[in-house]
Amino acid sequence: MGNGDVSAGVSPQDGGRGQPVQTPCALPLEFEAFYLGHQEFFHDFAEIHLGSRRAAEQVVHQVFVEILKGWDDLLMHADFEQQTLAVLHRGVTHRLQRDERPPAFLNGHITSNLEAIRSQLEITAGTTDLYEAILDLPTRQFTVVVLRHLLGYPTKRIARYMGLDPRTVDYHGRKAKERLCIRLGLTAASKDQKGTGQ
Repeated sequence: MGNGDVSAGVSPQDGGRGQPVQTPCALPLEFEAFYLGHQEFFHDFAEIHLGSRRAAEQVVHQVFVEILKGWDDLLMHADFEQQTLAVLHRGVTHRLQRDERPPAFLNGHITSNLEAIRSQLEITAGTTDLYEAILDLPTRQFTVVVLRHLLGYPTKRIARYMGLDPRTVDYHGRKAKERLCIRLGLTAASKDQKGTGQ
């Protein structure tokens, strides 16, 4: 074998094993960087909703394919990160609807995380009520609650994934808490939070 020719000296009896590997299609460099920087987060987000890593991998693969198909258009949006989060959210939601089941929030450690949120907000409503209220939050508020309270991501990491300033992430977290309090009939707690700037 010479000059790097990996197919030289290959016998026809090799059954094609010695055939040169086809070059994969070229992906935009920016897309590859986006994939490498976001795939862990996308998988975590999908898994917490779908309850299994396998289902999460299937959905996230479809999500990245959809993002790639619309890549050039997405890059033109000022809110690029929010647009890609919307694709992820839509992909997870479609899978749950197809499977005719709610998100898997109430499994194992997630239940204790919901209990911690209840305690933090001094909510006496049941875990299921809080869970349903979280599902009704606007997309950005919902994402912050899931990433911060259910996945335990720090604010800076959430900000990076959402393409927001950390203060904006905190703002959406506060608004989500206020909305949850109102939804669960805790308007006094909501007013207290507004007054303290928390």
